Amino acid sequence: MLPISKFIVPRRSLASCLRAIVVRNTVGCELPDEQRLNRYPATGFPVLFLQLVGESRMVEPPMAEQCPEGGVLLSGAWTGPTVTANPGPTHFMTVLFFPEALHRLTGIDMSTIVDQFQPLHALLDAEWQQLGAQMLVAPDDETRVALLEDFLEPRWRAVRDESTFDGAVGDWVRRMEGRAAAAGIGRSVRMAERRIREWAGQPLRRLRRSYRAEQTFIAARDAALKGKVSLGDMAQLGGYSDQSHMSREAREISGLSPSEILRRGLEDETYWVYRIWN
Repeated sequence: MLPISKFIVPRRSLASCLRAIVVRNTVGCELPDEQRLNRYPATGFPVLFLQLVGESRMVEPPMAEQCPEGGVLLSGAWTGPTVTANPGPTHFMTVLFFPEALHRLTGIDMSTIVDQFQPLHALLDAEWQQLGAQMLVAPDDETRVALLEDFLEPRWRAVRDESTFDGAVGDWVRRMEGRAAAAGIGRSVRMAERRIREWAGQPLRRLRRSYRAEQTFIAARDAALKGKVSLGDMAQLGGYSDQSHMSREAREISGLSPSEILRRGLEDETYWVYRIWN
């Protein structure tokens, strides 16, 4: 039996709230210990994490805390690549929010939860905690997704504004930058940057870099699957000054060169998230 790795696109009404819902399930799979790792790039998306079966622990960067079965955690953005480990069979769900959306929904200053996981009850109120509890005991992933979307839809409708973009693949960084500038007319650039850190947890420059890297990787992977990839062309398409510039940023975000990212995403099970990302 092969591991199950799913990239789930949220319903259209939540496309500007949720980036994706990702599921990993290795229950019933025969995997060597070295393949029970999960390698992720740096990301600007905060995460709601539910450990449904088994347990998870962070190994890069090393953290003493573990997430046991039934654990529900919340994290902000991650400024570098991360690796988690599962000592045995696992089943978990990862919900990725657009950072400004989670800020609007919860009021959390996103700069205060960067590079860390915290228990859900330490950050959010009883309604969110009840949602987590219901998702944990739901009979299947489809029901979990429905519970999540039904919970978020009226709350997101109440806090979103007319300028919020309508598609998950839209340039959310550029639009957030525009809103920060508009909200601070007559104030300094420093105030706009401070507002972006509160909404997204990271400076604008890093958000732009992450967005560009994500879009370039998706284009390069899809081209590689068709046997037509040219890293030079990908660098130009992504707006990098040259291929070396793209390689430097790829290493900062993933720890690997672009060619290694593509190869391992196809061949190494621990890079499964690179294979399914869309």
